[in-house]
Order: sequence, then C-alpha cells, then structure tokens
Amino acid sequence: MLTAMMNIGKEMARKLTSVGIDTPEKLIELGSMQAFRKLKEAYPQVCLVHLYTLEGAIYNTEYNRLSEDKKKELKAFSDSLKGECNG
Repeated sequence: MLTAMMNIGKEMARKLTSVGIDTPEKLIELGSMQAFRKLKEAYPQVCLVHLYTLEGAIYNTEYNRLSEDKKKELKAFSDSLKGECNG
C-alpha cells in the first residue's frame, strides 16, 4: 500500500495510482524521477517538493532530510521537465 511509505499521503497515493503506480514496488522499480515525469504529464501542477517526497518515500527518508547533492540533482531534473510538460 502506497500510503504505508514515508511521505505518501492519500492524495499522492491517488495520483500515483491514476498514472499506473499502485504499489510501493512499482514506485521503487520506476524510481522517483520517472514517477515524477508520469505525474507531471497527468498533473502539471505537481512541483519539486513532490519529487522530493517520492525520492524520500523510495529511500524511507523524510523528504526534507535528503542530501543537498540529491536535492540539486532532483531540481535539475524537475527544471528539465518544465519545457516538456504543459503548464
């Protein structure tokens, strides 16, 4: 159950399920960046914090405790999507 993962609440679980990510295993297998890409396509309003929460969920870490290097990497990825997605 997605909501058993750290950082994943009911709303995030609903959005993930709607894009075909309906188990923790699928989220882990896909990875935070690809999961975020799918979310961004379906929900253009998702933002960088959502990406941090996905990464934190995969590694069982509070999203605000990710390393600065990891946050920079995720931000660069998020910024790269801005041209790809509507919104």
